[in-house]
Amino acid sequence: MSHPGRGHGHGHSHNLSEIPAVLSPLARWFVIATLSVIGVGVVVGAVVLWPSDGEHSIPMQFRSADGGSIQTVDAHVVDTQRADCLNPLTGTVQDGAEFQLPGASPTGPCIAATVQLDDGDDRGRHTLLEIPTNRAQSGSEPGALAPSADQLDQPQAGQPTLAVGDKIRLSVVPGPDGNTRYTFFDYQRTIPTIIWALLFVGAVVLVAAWRGLRSIIGLVFAFLVLGIFTLPAILDGKSPVAVAVVSSAAILFVVLYLAHGISLRTSSALLGTLMSLVLAGVLSWLSIETMHITGLSGDQTVNLQVYQSSISISGLLLAGFIIGTLGVLNDVTITQASAAFELAAAGEPTRLATFRAAMRVGRDHIASTVYTLVFAYAGSALPLLLLFSVAQQPFGSLVTTDAIAVELARSFVGGIAIALSVPLTTVIAAALTRPAGATPAGPGSEPPPPPPAPTATPRPGGRHARPDL
Repeated sequence: MSHPGRGHGHGHSHNLSEIPAVLSPLARWFVIATLSVIGVGVVVGAVVLWPSDGEHSIPMQFRSADGGSIQTVDAHVVDTQRADCLNPLTGTVQDGAEFQLPGASPTGPCIAATVQLDDGDDRGRHTLLEIPTNRAQSGSEPGALAPSADQLDQPQAGQPTLAVGDKIRLSVVPGPDGNTRYTFFDYQRTIPTIIWALLFVGAVVLVAAWRGLRSIIGLVFAFLVLGIFTLPAILDGKSPVAVAVVSSAAILFVVLYLAHGISLRTSSALLGTLMSLVLAGVLSWLSIETMHITGLSGDQTVNLQVYQSSISISGLLLAGFIIGTLGVLNDVTITQASAAFELAAAGEPTRLATFRAAMRVGRDHIASTVYTLVFAYAGSALPLLLLFSVAQQPFGSLVTTDAIAVELARSFVGGIAIALSVPLTTVIAAALTRPAGATPAGPGSEPPPPPPAPTATPRPGGRHARPDL
């Protein structure tokens, strides 16, 4: 039976915001002062690194024929037929949907897709797209498996598979005769993306309620930082590492306090994450230097270097490592901080006992999170691994190529950072908790109320009932 005014039998609440977190003023103010100094440093760093308003030239692969940005229009497929390739009407515009298709037959080497334009100057008119199938190929590489009949009728590698009703985007290009022509650019994904985003937000808010909504707001803020500050600052020639550190710290300050509230519990997780982030940065630099990773195995990196050679590729690679560790470190540190505060409130007698109990939780978390991290990177590199699997090269040579070494380094750095973040955050959180055997040390704090004296209820015959517990 619980005592009046004491809650349930253990005398504590499971609501983390109600858990007392009183330690000596030295420890409490040390955390507050440290985070304040870091916060001021983030603001100063953002001011110094803030990008200018200068315009940047458009990369070659994103330019249209006239040198400007690529213009696109929405369209949808109304018909597909098989016909000969190199139809001179491809990309041209006409009012009707009937195009002349030389060599039309069920086994034609090309797919002729009739498309209706949904916006732009030619809205309501039609154009023709030509998609070569594998039948149009002159041959295959020596030793490659011969394609089956079904594979012969599939579009060639890199070509879209279009069906009637598909909503697509077409790029607008000037034709040799001065008239506008259209080519396939991409699929329309606006509506499906919005639907999936709403499902994501709905699931998070449904389960996590108001805290889930605040985490979504924090996620939006993170993308705003990346889009408004991080990317423009790097393109402006600022140090990618410095920009990544400032961006990551700013995101952590807002996201953690917004999602979990302003408290010593959140502050311990934030300080642990920031310290782990610094370690991750140092480890990332060491891994890049010792493994001689160039980052030039990716086409995007090469294109970026050609476009703007002033950007440090090694610095950009290091910045990617730092930003990539944000999510997993945040997950580990907030869990450890919560575990330490919960365990202290549940009756751990000392801060050392709280630390040891929280570390038992942390060890399980390390194991599961490392698996998640490594499998995520392995999944992203799966197409590359498949190509390497048929390269007939020694396994040791393949896993040390630059493309694979980047993913391995990310896994190694992320795993080490996770492992080190657990004791770091647990030490900070345990120091800020108030174990059951601790007495308040801060000014103005009140000692816990003493347990009430046992009461005895007289019974007939001089016997007494057991104390009311």
